[in-house]
Amino acid sequence: MPVVEPPTVSAPEAPSASPQAPGRNPDEIALDLMKFIAVTTGYGKSAQTGAGFSGKPGNRSPEEQTDALLELFDRCRKAVRKES
Repeated sequence: MPVVEPPTVSAPEAPSASPQAPGRNPDEIALDLMKFIAVTTGYGKSAQTGAGFSGKPGNRSPEEQTDALLELFDRCRKAVRKES
């Protein structure tokens, strides 16, 4: 029976599951988190009629919407940095 030798070149290892993908900084992760929250909840948008809960009654100006999104981004940055 022939003897089987171990390979001389090792196969590349699968990337380990890490909370942060290589090359991504915390701000990019926070931006993705903010986008997810804003899209799924309608955060920062003016009040619309529809199912579910609304954040605040009444219409928001574009400046108020921008401020709300910037505040959400800041909160996401703090949350991402807290985990690191």
